[in-house]
Amino acid sequence: MPDSPPPGITARQPRAIHSALTVLEAVAELGAGVSARELSAALGLPRATTYRLLNLLVQDEYLVRTPDLTGFALGQKVVGLAAAAVPVRLTRAARTVLDDLRSGARGGIHLVLFVDGRLVVADSDPDFPLADPHRAARELETTALGCLLLVERGAALPPTTAAVSTRGTLRRIEGTSGCLATPIRDGAGDLVGGLAYSGTRARIEAPRDLTVVLEDAAGELAPLVS
Repeated sequence: MPDSPPPGITARQPRAIHSALTVLEAVAELGAGVSARELSAALGLPRATTYRLLNLLVQDEYLVRTPDLTGFALGQKVVGLAAAAVPVRLTRAARTVLDDLRSGARGGIHLVLFVDGRLVVADSDPDFPLADPHRAARELETTALGCLLLVERGAALPPTTAAVSTRGTLRRIEGTSGCLATPIRDGAGDLVGGLAYSGTRARIEAPRDLTVVLEDAAGELAPLVS
């Protein structure tokens, strides 16, 4: 007897999911700007079905319409999935900087990179991992690291986050814990990543020399990750 579909999934839905993935593959192969009519012809799908799948994929941000509204291109969600599938590989020198920093820290040390306007977790502290790295990448305002990118875009900071140094380090406090995040910039001054310390609220409110240590380490990492 064939397996029955999982609860909540009808017999038709797996076929629809396959069709949607096929549309994504076709857009990737045919290139940005491909029209619904071209996709329908290339895939042998009824035009009405093609339009329905395209509208669903645009609604969920897997596809976007081109500026002239006549074609389609891959969206940020697809780009994000591709980035997640290929782990960031740090050099031995970069890992040495992180290891040295963690050896003297009483909390978590995390490194992220900013790729095409997205936050990519490059190295989360194994002893104090990020609570929800996917949310951190998706909702920038929820972490000090994400707020570094918001500041770069000229956006206002949320109430729980504030700048604490002239070198751009941000402090974020929520409940009994908090985070310090400092920007990593390349030789041209462009934001390429962020280095953060997460720990107790008391440690974040009175960081003493922690801010300087983070900023100095960010300077060491800059040529190693950009």
